[in-house]
Amino acid sequence: MISHSLCAQKYFEDFEIGERFNIPSRTMTDALFAAFQLASGDNHPVHYDVEYCRAHGMPHMLAHGFQVLIQTAAGAGLFPHCVEESLKAFIEQSSKFLNPVFVGDTLYCSLVVSELIPGRTTGVLVMQSTIINQNEIVILEGTQKYLLRKRQV
Repeated sequence: MISHSLCAQKYFEDFEIGERFNIPSRTMTDALFAAFQLASGDNHPVHYDVEYCRAHGMPHMLAHGFQVLIQTAAGAGLFPHCVEESLKAFIEQSSKFLNPVFVGDTLYCSLVVSELIPGRTTGVLVMQSTIINQNEIVILEGTQKYLLRKRQV
């Protein structure tokens, strides 16, 4: 197969605490809400009925928590391209939803290496996930853990 990497390959020991992987921003549109509703099957009107939301004091449709969470998918950025040779598994995820997301909000997501847990032949790379909106309000904070191979000696 032709080698066509987007970035240099990294193994567990190549990462440093504080290393940042930004994910391209995304504005949450009506179409993204509709796509998420279709994929998830969630049928609560808070996620698809603008008038229901306004009647309940919201400016527009409210994003489902999982719809917000998926914006931190590492695959939307460069990280998975950097670990094509070393990634064994995405092993854990946790998150706290701190503020709401409505149609029209623009989200800025980042993953930052926060911990490196070495094993014998592999290691766990822990990243802090953060989403802020266009007003610099923190929307989500969480962690993601990846099992990576170490370089073979």
